[in-house]
Formats: sequence, structure tokens, C-alpha cells
Amino acid sequence: MKFVRFILFPFSIIYHATTAIRNFLFDVGIFKQTGFKVPIIIVGNLSVGGTGKTPQIEYLIRLLKDSFKVAVLSRGYKRKTDGYILLNEKHSALDVGDEPLQYFKKFNNINVAVDANRVKGVNKLILQKSPEVILLDDAYQHRKIRGSFYILLTKFDDLFIDDYLLPAGNLRESRNGASRTDVIVVTKCPSDLSIKSQQSIQKRLQKFNKQVYFTKISYGKIKSSKNQFSIDEISNYKVLLITGIANPKPLLLFLDKNQVSYKHFNYPDHHHFSAKELKATMYEFDEIKSNKKILLTTEKDYIRLQGSLSNLYFIEIETSFLANGKDIFNNQITTHLNQYNY
Repeated sequence: MKFVRFILFPFSIIYHATTAIRNFLFDVGIFKQTGFKVPIIIVGNLSVGGTGKTPQIEYLIRLLKDSFKVAVLSRGYKRKTDGYILLNEKHSALDVGDEPLQYFKKFNNINVAVDANRVKGVNKLILQKSPEVILLDDAYQHRKIRGSFYILLTKFDDLFIDDYLLPAGNLRESRNGASRTDVIVVTKCPSDLSIKSQQSIQKRLQKFNKQVYFTKISYGKIKSSKNQFSIDEISNYKVLLITGIANPKPLLLFLDKNQVSYKHFNYPDHHHFSAKELKATMYEFDEIKSNKKILLTTEKDYIRLQGSLSNLYFIEIETSFLANGKDIFNNQITTHLNQYNY
């Protein structure tokens, strides 16, 4: 691995120069940033994929939806359409992307839209729905919009300060990009992460002078459109697990911890499953010689696979804060919104 990084390092230098010049031009105002009268909370990361942006957006929706008129804007990654779309009941994941459709189906009384042109998308959302806060999903590097509050995510076992720029590593921009954020959220932490370990990470991040929070992934019920189980109930089942997410490792660890017997089919993030792949999955499922068996996927994959596979279940997922971080974080977000002045 070190040898591969050594070979690719010259290309990372070129990549660094390109991104650094771009950021500098935005910083000094040569490249235009657009601000809005509506507060814009931007959630993103410095690395490529797998830091838990979807659960973090859902956490913000739960936090804000009863007190504010919330809208979510995403680019709609891997959708088969172009331009601005305001989601409705007729849209599929192919139309708008899996994550935006998940937000739309999961939460009532919020508006969800997709547009690769975020400035245009925000303007249309404001014109059509008059939101009181807009959440921008995976937009940390989309600097044409000037957010009112930035949340930078970094994974516990792959902190951005330990990573390298593409293509030698997974960073989309220099570690110094963290200077633009308001808070840093360390995601996918162990549930029993000690205060000493948290303080050690905080010390490593202290040069950015940002509030640091720690979160973990919590798994809930195993559900279908008609039924649900607890994790304890499926410990005696044979499980065929199919995933198309950036990092299935936390889910695998959770299943292992709960002594679930499973066979795992792993696909790339946001994978659109072919008819051949779906047929092969059902063949493998039918080959399981047990009356107690479940075809299981992630909540995000369920959005794409629902209706294509029979007897399909998904496992609920949420992000939750460690120690007393929840109250401090919630207060920081709500105070920002209540005091926002364009």
C-alpha cells in the first residue's frame, strides 16, 4: 500500500495544486459565492464516501422538522435524469437518487429536491416552498454556495488528518479544508469509546480550533413493507445480506456481535442492480435450505431494491451522539438558526 501511495504521490501534488488554487480563488472573492436569506446547513466531508452523511442529514431533519420548515437539496448521485426535480410520490431512485428518495419517503412535512447546480436548486426551492432552513447533502466542496453553517464529518477509523490527497489517498482536498467548517463530527465511533480516546482525537484536531463531536451508528428494527423483527429474533435465521454502500463494515460488525449467520454479497456504493444480479440473488436465497431465512439489505439499498426482490428486509440506522454531545450540538444548531441574520 505504501509503495502504491509512493507511485501515485506526484499526481496528488498536481491534484493539490489544482484544488488549492480553486479554494484560494473562492477565498479572495475572484470566484463568486452566493449567500441566501434562508440559512443553509452544509453537511460533507474531505474524503471520498462512507463517513455517514445520510444518517447525519436524517438526524438534522429529526431535530428541526417540528420547529422549522425544512428542505433538503442533493445532487441526486447516479440518477438517470438531469436538472432540478422537486420530489413527489411518483419518483423512483433512478429519477432522483436513492438518498433523496429515502429522505422523502421517511419523513413527512419536509421538501426534498435534487439539482447538480446547487445555486439554482436553492433558488427554486425558496421560490416554490419558502423553507426556513435548507440542508445541503454532500456539498462541502460545492463552494459556489456560501453556507451559513458547515458540518464536516470524518470517520473514527479513518480520520482525514491521517489521509492523503487523491489519488494516493482518499481526500478530495487538503486537510486544511477543515478550517472552513463550524464543527467536526467524528462518526462511526465504538459505543464504548473512552473519554481519554476522545480527548486524544480532540488534541490531534485542535489546530483547526473547532468544536469536535463524537457519534456512533445505532441499528434498529429489521423491517419490510409488511413485517418487522428485532435483531435478537433473527439470530436463529439464515441471512442473505446484499449491500451497495461505501462502507458495510459497521453493519457486518453489528451482525457478528449479535451472532447472526449471514452470507454477504457486496456491491459498489449506489450500485444499480442488473436483472442478472437480481436473479442470481434470488437463486442464492432460494438455495438456503431453511424455513427461517431473510433477505436483508441496508436502508439506503432498500430504496433501490424494493419491488425488485421478494421477501426483502432492511435494517434501520440512526446516528447518535456520545456522552453529552447531543445537547451541546442540538443547542449549537438551533441557536444558529434562531439568531441567523443574512
